[in-house]
Amino acid sequence: MKIYTTLQIGEFHINYCEDFLIKEQLTSHEILIAVLDGCTMGTESVFASILYGKILRKVAKNKFYEEFIAKQNQEINLQLKLKSILQELIYETREIKNNLGLETNELLSTIILGIIDTKNYKAELITIGDGLICIDRKIIEYEQNNTPDYLGYHLTENFEDFYKNQQQKLSISSFTDLSISTDGIFTFKNLENQNLQKKESEIIDYLLIDNNESEFDNFLDRKIRNLKKINHVVTDDLAIIRIKKNK
Repeated sequence: MKIYTTLQIGEFHINYCEDFLIKEQLTSHEILIAVLDGCTMGTESVFASILYGKILRKVAKNKFYEEFIAKQNQEINLQLKLKSILQELIYETREIKNNLGLETNELLSTIILGIIDTKNYKAELITIGDGLICIDRKIIEYEQNNTPDYLGYHLTENFEDFYKNQQQKLSISSFTDLSISTDGIFTFKNLENQNLQKKESEIIDYLLIDNNESEFDNFLDRKIRNLKKINHVVTDDLAIIRIKKNK
């Protein structure tokens, strides 16, 4: 299995990249992945995406150490495991919010969260807000008309009710090429010549489907540089994780 990532600050952003990503070992054969997109209209929006990412890293490390100490991996359904991790994320965020006296507007970030089974190439994903998932050339876009549902809106809700109402869940029984991306992937612009602007579908195909140069560890970063060479720059922040099965 090869895992490629890229994190890019948008051309129209000056101070911070408001997106974030993690890939963290969860068990001996499971990896926790996430891409997060802080709300530009939120307060210091870079904070929310990084905070969620840091909490998820902590949760993953704790679970990995628990398995190591137990010297065995407890076989738990991926869906239940992902639900448990999301619950821990919300509970820990709620505690930090209370301890620091944070406002909801400081905790606005979308998230695509998933667990990858590296032995069987299975995956369980949940998306809160907008973003894009590509599974073996099939594109699944979660579009919420520029008013995404942020995780920060739900911190005080009963978790079981919140989780039951989530419609953007995805169980993948097998894959060879899987990507998750924030919505920055839709914002590539040719700022030099609009007549040469590539279609969104062409950009998505190039980044999430095309395999040219996949032998390089910085595969996605190279593709971003290649797009810049033809004057196509990402104008919003962008986080992508792409996972390919070994041949």
